[in-house]
Amino acid sequence: MERFTISLDESLASEFDALIAARGYGNRSEAVRDLIRSAIEVDRQRATPSGHCVANLSYVYNHHERELAERLTHLQHQNHNLTVAAMHAHLDHENCIESVILKGPSAEVRRFADALVAERGVRHGSLNVVAIEVEHHHVHHDHGEAHVHYRPAR
Repeated sequence: MERFTISLDESLASEFDALIAARGYGNRSEAVRDLIRSAIEVDRQRATPSGHCVANLSYVYNHHERELAERLTHLQHQNHNLTVAAMHAHLDHENCIESVILKGPSAEVRRFADALVAERGVRHGSLNVVAIEVEHHHVHHDHGEAHVHYRPAR
């Protein structure tokens, strides 16, 4: 058996201990093992995403975290082809919540979301993905612009 050490702030450790007690775990190690197993299974289920999707990436972060807001904005600009819209709200004097609507190849959307949520200082990151398929191509006759309509995959 391998051992490793993690550091938690007091508040997170206290909440984790409450979760452990509520779920009936005998110790932190077994709870952490179950969390790791769960994360591995989720990763297996989403392996090799294909096709296109629309997605909502929501996350909370502390805007006082050194250069975090700039790093998040930079990531969004690097992936401007995936970013449809973003909404930002202030929760309190320190924390903000953002919700970013994404559209594009599923693998690229997931890669971008994983990179953003992995930034130090981002908390509560969650990606909700909806697979989409091309419904039809449409040309506006008044100005000749063509675009594609998508619908949720069935």
